[in-house]
Formats: sequence, C-alpha cells, structure tokens
Amino acid sequence: MPELNIKPIQNKREREIFLTFPWQVYKDDPLWVPPIIPERRKAIDPRLGGFFRRGGEADFFIAWKGEQPVGTICCAEDKEANANTGLRESIFGFFECVNDPTVAKALFDHAVRWARERGFRSITGPFNLDYEDGYGVLIEGRDRPPVILCGHSPDYYQGFFESYGFYPSRGDNLAYALDLTQTTPALDRLTQGAQRARALDRFQIRSARFDQWEAEIDRVHPLINAALAHLPDHRPWPRETLQESFAPFKQIADPDLILFAEENGQTIGFFPGVPNLNEAFLHANGLRHPWNYLPLLPRMRQRTRCLAIKSVLVYPEYWNSGVALMLFDEMICRARERGYQWADLSLTSADNPKTPMLAERFGAKIYKRYRVYRLEVD
Repeated sequence: MPELNIKPIQNKREREIFLTFPWQVYKDDPLWVPPIIPERRKAIDPRLGGFFRRGGEADFFIAWKGEQPVGTICCAEDKEANANTGLRESIFGFFECVNDPTVAKALFDHAVRWARERGFRSITGPFNLDYEDGYGVLIEGRDRPPVILCGHSPDYYQGFFESYGFYPSRGDNLAYALDLTQTTPALDRLTQGAQRARALDRFQIRSARFDQWEAEIDRVHPLINAALAHLPDHRPWPRETLQESFAPFKQIADPDLILFAEENGQTIGFFPGVPNLNEAFLHANGLRHPWNYLPLLPRMRQRTRCLAIKSVLVYPEYWNSGVALMLFDEMICRARERGYQWADLSLTSADNPKTPMLAERFGAKIYKRYRVYRLEVD
C-alpha cells in the first residue's frame, strides 16, 4: 500500500493540483458549485491575496498516497484578528479529502502540529483565508446548490471532524429561504409593521450610492462591527477587509437592492442583496479552461431566480425601533418588482438573537446549516 505523506506545495504544478483537487472530491456531486480558479489563484498568492496584504501568514499542503493526491489543507495565522481579539489561534481552510478517515486524521494531525510549533492555543475552521469564503462544514441542506459566498461539503466531513475531537466553535450558521412568489399572512404582518414604522416619519430608506463608494464603505464599517459585536466569536472587521469583500458587489449588484436606513441623514442600518451568480457559476467549471467562458457569458446576462441577502445590520440601539421591518419590506417589494422568485438570507448565526427570529417571523425557512469547528491544541 502506498505511504501517506503531507507535503507543502512548492511549485506551480503543485499549486494547480492543490487548487483543482476538489474536482476529485465532487466529481459526482450535482450540487457542487466549482470555485472560480483565477480568483483562487489570486487568493493564495502571497503577492496578491488580501489575507497576505493584511499581514497574514499561511502554508498550503497536499496529502499524497504515493503519486496520488488524496487531500488538501491550509494552515494560517490571521495576525490582525489575533491582535484585535487577544486570541492565540490559528485558522485552517481549503480542507478537502477523499472519503478515507486515515487521510482526514493525517491532515488534522498536521494542522495541530503546525499550530503547536507556533505556540497557538487552538485551531478553528474551515475558512478559506477569508472568513466569508467556504465558511464551515455543511451539516444539513443537500437539496439545492449553495448560493454565492456559501460553501458545500460532502456529508462525511462532519464525522471526520467530530470523531477527531473538534467541537462547534459557535452556534451553527443558518441559511434561510423566503418564497417571493406567494403572499402569506406572515408577509402581510411584515408590511403592516413596516407601515407603522414609516408612519412615525423617523427613518428613511435609500439605495446605495455607487458614485460615493468609499464614503459608503466608511458608513458600513462602524455599523458592521457594532451590529455584530454581541456574537461570541466576533472578529472586528478591518476597513480594508470590508472594502475587499464588498468590491465584487460593485460589479454585479443593483444599487437599488443595496439598502441603507438613515435617521436625520446618519446611517443606522444596512441591507445588501446581490444576484445569486452561483446559478451561472454552476455551469462554468470554475473557469479552468478558456472555453469555460462560452457557456458562462449568456447565463451572466440572465436574471437569476434568487436574490442573495448577505446581512442585515442595524445599530443595537435601533433593534426594536421598526427600522429592520422597513428594510425587509422594502427589499421584498423591490425584489418582486425585478422578478426574483426567492430570497436567500445567509449566513446568520443561531447565536444571533435577532436575525433568525425576524426571518422565521416572516415565513423564511432554514434550508442549510453550516458548522465551524474548534480544537484546543496546547
């Protein structure tokens, strides 16, 4: 039997093996949306990736059985996050593995050694360097593909993590689906609540101003940190990270579906919706080859069925003011006008006291659940 070894990637050929290994894991999975390889190359390049520009350090590894790749993992330190939180924690990501527990154990053993050698107290993941990329392991929800910025993983990953000793780092992250084609009593109640809030003439809802992009980022930056600070493992968003994460929105989003709530001209809420481009990327083979652009281009010109709503942010002092109802109601009205059939609300933590309650109150149903894991290593 060939020997199992974990080796760092050392050249361009091995980098491509690392990036394209998921095709081996998901070759028979119709729900998998292949990652866009040109973007992945940039993300893991120390000269170009945003994670490295923020001072992060990462190493990338392939598990080999003889000459055959059987798994991948990235071990990293987000120095900025550790400095902000006071944690001594490493992160791991790009975890992919054939259905063989000995390979998974070898990859986890390697991540633990990597962390111990650098004095870390714990490891957490999976994240693909960016906390918004490949977030967690899919625990339930294999009846439809993931939407943009959400991940997908085989059903056997959960067993690999939990049998090794990983435990949930926080409450599961939830994706909700809301049918926009039906009028329901729950949505009628939402509209009524929003109308009562509007009648107070206290808040205004406006579209994003893409011609003032930097100023809009400045408005969202303090809001996102204040609105999420109550979560157990909240990591403050540096402005540069926020700007990099939002940059693709400017290219694909309708500014009338990026909503701001204001009081006396001051931003108090933010509610962004973007087309679910995974409906097109599902057919693009990760743009591994030049001819993969041919089927993608016409699909990119089509209206997607799903509008992906990635966050609802409101300053805590306004949580019970009705402004969130106004944002939800306005978004639903605008999405329906543009022909969207359903809305994805993702991802929100089960630890979040407000967003899951709002989503369920208005008839949204959980359709995917993701779990981030932690392991003490010191």
